[in-house]
Amino acid sequence: MIHKLGQVMLYVTNQDKAVEFWSDILGFRIIADQKEHGMRWIELSPSKAADAWTNILLHNKELIAKMSPELNLGTPSLMFFSNNLYQLYTDLKDKEIIVGELVQMGTNRIFNFADYEGNYFAVMEKNDTV
Repeated sequence: MIHKLGQVMLYVTNQDKAVEFWSDILGFRIIADQKEHGMRWIELSPSKAADAWTNILLHNKELIAKMSPELNLGTPSLMFFSNNLYQLYTDLKDKEIIVGELVQMGTNRIFNFADYEGNYFAVMEKNDTV
């Protein structure tokens, strides 16, 4: 029986720039940076307690496309939670990251942002994050 989503795989064009974005800009922690059989993958976690979260795994899109052409290499639609949404919003804007408007949706505030490759992700205010 499945009890947890362990990793989300993001296929990126430039792994070094992607690591820079997720770690330096968003503050994710690098759990592993491994190379094996000509492949490199980087595991990142939004928390120090890596096993408590679904981690992101960065793969080289071009290499994966050659190895497994049947895979869908599109960017998944990810929704992150933040317990300090406005601070994150202003921090990303100050770092000149593309962000959408901060909007109210029902009882929640939400905005989207783009990584260095133009992939968009969303963040929702949720105060029960650890």
